Amino acid sequence: MTTTNSQPERLDTLQRLELESTIGFEGKVPHGLKLHPDRIHMVYPLGCNLVIENLQTRQQEFLLGHNNNISCVTISNNGKYIASGQVTFMGFKADIIIWDYANREPYARLVLHKVKIEDLVFSASDRFLISLGGQDDGAIIVWNVDTKEPVCGSPAQPKSAGITYCLAAAKEDDLQFYSAGNGTIRFWQLDVANRKIRATDINTGVIKRIIKCMTVSLDGTHLYCGTTTGDVLMIYIPATQFKTMGPEKKKYSMGITAMQALVNGDVLVGTGEGKIHITEKETFKSLKSLQALGEITSLALRGEGHMIFIGTDRSHIYKVNYGDWKMELINTCHNSQINDIAFPFGTSELFGTCSYQDIRIWHAPTGNELLRISQANKTCNSLCFTRDGKMIISGWDDGRIRAFYPESGREIFTINDAHHRGVTAVAVTNDCRRIISGGGEGMIRVWQINANSRELLATMKEHKNAVVSIRINKSDTECVTASLDGTCIIWNLKRFARNQVLFENTLFQCVAYHPEEYHIVTGGTDRKIGYWEAANGAQIRELEASKSGTINGLDIDNAGNYFVTVSADKLVKLWRYNEGDVISVGIGHGSEVKKVKICPNTQHIISVSADGSIFRWKFPASSA
Repeated sequence: MTTTNSQPERLDTLQRLELESTIGFEGKVPHGLKLHPDRIHMVYPLGCNLVIENLQTRQQEFLLGHNNNISCVTISNNGKYIASGQVTFMGFKADIIIWDYANREPYARLVLHKVKIEDLVFSASDRFLISLGGQDDGAIIVWNVDTKEPVCGSPAQPKSAGITYCLAAAKEDDLQFYSAGNGTIRFWQLDVANRKIRATDINTGVIKRIIKCMTVSLDGTHLYCGTTTGDVLMIYIPATQFKTMGPEKKKYSMGITAMQALVNGDVLVGTGEGKIHITEKETFKSLKSLQALGEITSLALRGEGHMIFIGTDRSHIYKVNYGDWKMELINTCHNSQINDIAFPFGTSELFGTCSYQDIRIWHAPTGNELLRISQANKTCNSLCFTRDGKMIISGWDDGRIRAFYPESGREIFTINDAHHRGVTAVAVTNDCRRIISGGGEGMIRVWQINANSRELLATMKEHKNAVVSIRINKSDTECVTASLDGTCIIWNLKRFARNQVLFENTLFQCVAYHPEEYHIVTGGTDRKIGYWEAANGAQIRELEASKSGTINGLDIDNAGNYFVTVSADKLVKLWRYNEGDVISVGIGHGSEVKKVKICPNTQHIISVSADGSIFRWKFPASSA
């Protein structure tokens, strides 16, 4: 008999999972990486969270308050406040949150703009916060930071111009700021008494440019605007007029994407091809350059600019010492969807993740990357460690199974043409002698690993669609496979034939054995968790696991008391196995959560998502 539990679930009444650390950086947010004036902390967005990371100890703190992805970040000049804006859905208002830096708590929530906040900047003495709405909003609003009220607003650009992309504040004058975008550069003067802002358009003559970033010289006399065509426009501020443009001959490849004015008058420029240049202040010719990986999206200066921090759209953070002009990679993570996560047997110190082009091995307590195995232009769909820890087995979209040494990342062997629509799932038996693989065409294949060769033992063809998950029991006598065709099949690994089949009106995404192996637990697109008898394939229970999203991954702890699910609604939920109720929920992922694992010592939960970020949650002490 099947029982269905569908209690109304109130997220706000549930205990929150504590987020301990993250591996990730939302590199695609323009100018998202910031350095706090205290020179010790770096601030950057990750999904719906703001991460404050100590540069010395690498300790992380999190500001949680946005309900959708953060689109821009700024820090007040005195370091007292951080302001962040978000994107939301068409027709909805987008929030700006001002955070009290000392208490790490929201100070004010400002709601007027629609759909997206494009840019934010504090005025010279931090009295005002200026916000720029995105393409669907097109307004500039000035907020009084003390009263938390809007002072005034105005359309950001004249009707003849395109979208406005960026803001900059004057260095001395609290009432002056600048905006620029597609065919528009404007100087704004704030009239507080009459609650108005007045714009002066800068005439650049026949020169028409799209400006994506700008910076004000430290003496406050010049505004430098970086364009998508790779040149810099220089505006003389006291006379509000266009002065010059450069470099004359060699434009910066793929456009200028980030800028910072330096103390000595030179301008630091980041480009779309991943180069960072120091340029002369009048001609904007490159004096020296460095190459990073990916488009430069952020340039942040520490102190007087003796240390430069660089963020790229490939989610890398670099540190450059201005004195010796050397670059060091300090933060890295996946920058595309993570497809799988695995722990070596019995250890919680390390885990592996796989994504487009690479497999990475991480040190769990520190989040440091220990090893990267790269395969150009190929996607790794699945990975697992052999029980003896001697091999990493991985399945790739080019139809090959590859095995690597965990220490060096050297390839041990490749099985070519294992599946003709890509290898979508792999598992290794506990005796480390056989690999079971599933493919995009629905085949299940069993491979014998010999010292010098790999031989195909059996092919089992019953699934009609891609196999997404394979689990093997402890005695290596049977395995269960979940497929997108709406079936889970329990196979006998001695006879290579089907024992049972589980049918459900869903596309299965994940399957797991209960540690006692009398139950099988499944999740899929119908947003339900199913409990099934392993012996006869009968369904015994069904839980409503998500209101809106596909169940993408689940994992059961070693004792079988708890299990964790992740879904397309960005939530991580911890359940009691027998009671079938949610006891904790983890909120913070910025995109669909793809996979989850409880670490073997039941201290942490690790979840990975479609934006390439890895979250490490503390397993509640009362539960462990």
